[in-house]
Amino acid sequence: MKKIVLLGASGSIGTQTIDVISHHLDEFELVAFSVGYNIENARELIKQFPLVKVISVANENDANELRKEFPYLTIHFGDKGLIELAKLNNYDTFVSAIVGFRGLEPVLEAIKHCKVVALANKESLVTGGTLVKNACKEYGVALYPIDSEHSAIFQCLQGNSMKEVDKIIVTASGGSFRDKTREELVNVTKQEALNHPNWKMGGRITIDSATMCNKAFEVIEAHYLFDIPFDKIDVLIHKESVVHSMVQYRDHSIIAQIGSADMRIPIQYALSYPNRLQMFNDKPFDFTNFPELHFTKPDFKRFPLLEMAYIVGKKGGNLGAIMNGADEEAVSLFLDDKIKFLDIEDFVIEAINTIPFIAEPTLQELIDTDHLSREFVRNKFVEKQ
Repeated sequence: MKKIVLLGASGSIGTQTIDVISHHLDEFELVAFSVGYNIENARELIKQFPLVKVISVANENDANELRKEFPYLTIHFGDKGLIELAKLNNYDTFVSAIVGFRGLEPVLEAIKHCKVVALANKESLVTGGTLVKNACKEYGVALYPIDSEHSAIFQCLQGNSMKEVDKIIVTASGGSFRDKTREELVNVTKQEALNHPNWKMGGRITIDSATMCNKAFEVIEAHYLFDIPFDKIDVLIHKESVVHSMVQYRDHSIIAQIGSADMRIPIQYALSYPNRLQMFNDKPFDFTNFPELHFTKPDFKRFPLLEMAYIVGKKGGNLGAIMNGADEEAVSLFLDDKIKFLDIEDFVIEAINTIPFIAEPTLQELIDTDHLSREFVRNKFVEKQ
């Protein structure tokens, strides 16, 4: 029985993690979770999982309200609440399914408490990859990916040595605007950007998919997860999203992981590794539904943030924190209908080129960098008015 702490239980990855746990109650036990602002969902989960004794929510008022209803629970709130969940002793696996830079500190705290980390929060590695990897080595902690692409690579590597790897190939859907030219993107709307052709995801990640900043972050994440240099990481646009990623070996053999676009598959594999459990409420993949598969090389001029990932990743330091902070703020402004779609890329690239570089940042310096990046983008928005 693996005991689970889940951050982001009410989000897309979180709800699917709950589904996996619910279908394998003989394998997993949920002992604590966070839900952000979705208090009704918190009430449902408290009733569904009576063994849960600790939860965290976004703000103090909601925490106080729930304390009145459930006086036997310990209820934390805010970013500090996420860290408190990571510090708990009575669990085995820490699932980070929240979005954004605020996922970094809880992940580091879970590692310090020697917990296995199942990671959907790619920003932890984009912004603080060196800190996370060093902590994993220091405390002997395993890091298992939940992102479908990185889970695919992880699965394709099983039974093989990294010394035999020629390169890894990360696939990308291309997002909502994969068939549009840059000229056609000038006046696209938020509704169009949120209409992803293959996946149902949260707002930020859907917009990041449209700019391919999400794939840019996955390139950086892959570097840290698999200790592989950036010149051995390729990206291919694969609009069907059934080949989730591939590994090419030095004998030119390519091993691919193929399956339906169901995030419960990588979630369940991360939780059950090294075992494979039965998947419920899903039909096995049927090749006859996909008589043709398409792969194209992305154009860096069309997707400049993808090219920026290799520049940022190779130089390292606090550049990942700059890129992520600027992107989080720019996407938020776009979702609030305050800036245009192409402004996102412009603001992020300008932030990377402007904010001071720190070669070996501490955690506090990364936090400061995140704040600076957001402030930079907010100021650029004001200047455009």
